[in-house]
Amino acid sequence: MNALAVFEARRRHLRALAWRMLGSRAEAEDVVQDCWLRWQAADTAAIEQPAAWLSRVATNLCLDRLQSARARREHYVGVWLPEPLVDEAAAEVDAGPEARAEYAQEVSIAFLLALERLTPLERAAFLLHDVFDLDYDEIATRLGRSTAACRQLVARARGHVQAGQARVDVRDEEAMPLLGAFVEASRTGDVAGLAALLADDAVFLSDGGGKASAVPRPLVGAAKIAQVYCGFGKRWDPLRQPARPARINGLPGAVIFENGAAIQTIALRVARRADGRLCIDAVYVVRNPDKLAHLAHLAPAAPVSPPA
Repeated sequence: MNALAVFEARRRHLRALAWRMLGSRAEAEDVVQDCWLRWQAADTAAIEQPAAWLSRVATNLCLDRLQSARARREHYVGVWLPEPLVDEAAAEVDAGPEARAEYAQEVSIAFLLALERLTPLERAAFLLHDVFDLDYDEIATRLGRSTAACRQLVARARGHVQAGQARVDVRDEEAMPLLGAFVEASRTGDVAGLAALLADDAVFLSDGGGKASAVPRPLVGAAKIAQVYCGFGKRWDPLRQPARPARINGLPGAVIFENGAAIQTIALRVARRADGRLCIDAVYVVRNPDKLAHLAHLAPAAPVSPPA
């Protein structure tokens, strides 16, 4: 197998690693491109384990970027959310529903927000071990730390991630009707109807990055979220701004377009009430145009429909 074929065989893995590490498709693609340049410059014939070599290079490139990203986010305007991953969770996994559900959990917004609270080394060690199934000796080699230190990094990271994330198994056919009801209630200004869809302690996060209008701080509570979001919904013209239903980071959601360009994504995290009924316990809205540019290839499809 020639050098190009070896690299192409690992491209998807490298992109997946970089995306989870960085939370940005554009930065992940940059890392993959940098990997390719380094692979071209290397004596590939002398590399005994190309897959490990490429993954090690990608990991180090991501660590460098994470250090600068943390500094940038200290000056980020408003709430920060990861770049939305739309309609791609299933495409990345060729296995059955259980494996796809696991993948969706790994790219969920709650998971990525939990990763943001980790140090770069904790994040790298945790992802390499718990997501990519590397053993501690290999992680130690990649990170330049002892095996014992890597075990501690993973343990600390796992505790932080598990504390900030609760897994809820909800089938698509159960969750998607909530999306239609949410969109209809917000579009018509039905504050009471929208509040009824939300958990009492629901949270609303909106990322405009200082470049698009957004709620500057998290909102907590069904009544507050419903009132604020319905206020925004009154400005929404479904004919001029169609909404395309989509899976966003494994969650039911929609992409809203204007003049053919994506201007907003909405993702809903669904939970079960004590009585078994479903509700929405988190709403994630991304309006920062820098994080939506990669959705330009999506054409508005069938609009989101209210429940029958």
